[in-house]
Amino acid sequence: MSTPPRILLTGCNGQVGWELARTLSTLGEVVATDSKTLDLADADAIRRVMAEARPRIVVNPAAHTAVDKAESEAERAHAINAVAPGLLAEEAEKLGALLVHYSTDYVFDGSGDTPWREDDATGPLNVYGASKLAGEQAIRARCRRHLIFRTSWVYGARGANFLLTMRRLMRERPELKIVADQIGAPTWCRHLAEATAQVLAQVQSPSRGADKPEPWGVYHMTNAGETSWHGFAAAIEELDPPATPARLLPIPSGDYPTPARRPLNSRLDNGKLERVFGLRLPEWREALRLCLDK
Repeated sequence: MSTPPRILLTGCNGQVGWELARTLSTLGEVVATDSKTLDLADADAIRRVMAEARPRIVVNPAAHTAVDKAESEAERAHAINAVAPGLLAEEAEKLGALLVHYSTDYVFDGSGDTPWREDDATGPLNVYGASKLAGEQAIRARCRRHLIFRTSWVYGARGANFLLTMRRLMRERPELKIVADQIGAPTWCRHLAEATAQVLAQVQSPSRGADKPEPWGVYHMTNAGETSWHGFAAAIEELDPPATPARLLPIPSGDYPTPARRPLNSRLDNGKLERVFGLRLPEWREALRLCLDK
């Protein structure tokens, strides 16, 4: 009987990391770290923690995710989103470990209306997207055994996200203006964590067989379907109605200027994930219903 792998998890208090700490516990010994026990802006800390833990799997959901703030904190965003993944990749390669990393729809420029595939040309519009793309590139260059999961519009029942902001504002204001020309897939952090655990279970399984091609690389992983931020807000209000419904007004992105430009087309094609691992995340409305189910 083989020894369960040691899994080093970053960002265990984030919305994705919190779920991963639970789903990954069925696969091995989870060494969970947060920003206090592992500062990803500190290169020496990364090397030290990796050397001490000696993991067989590294799962890195931690990131500088404040998209607008990144415009004025470009150096810190680059350190956490680009340099740190490269260092984790270097150390993982030395140990022969697998590195799992999460990226974003923001690596694309948002043109057109066709879902983006993994090999489509990238073109980030903002500092956050550029830093995440640089992180992907660093991982691919330094660690052979890697899985990069690009996702979009992540939310959950904890942390800071669109769902929790809308639930609060709908109870505070009679009217809300919501962007309606950015299209993507709201993705529940629990489904991300569950799908990650299923992928790792397959990769670690002795029955996978040496005859199958190596699965390393980039995959898109979102809940199925698509909507706008306005459509997402409307679904939240429908499934979790406030005592007095708020009026939700659809507006174009130009009417809601932000420091960072957002892509209009954030659709991601999840076909590769289904072909290689047989996984398809539930439709986004069903995921939202489950998240809100009391």
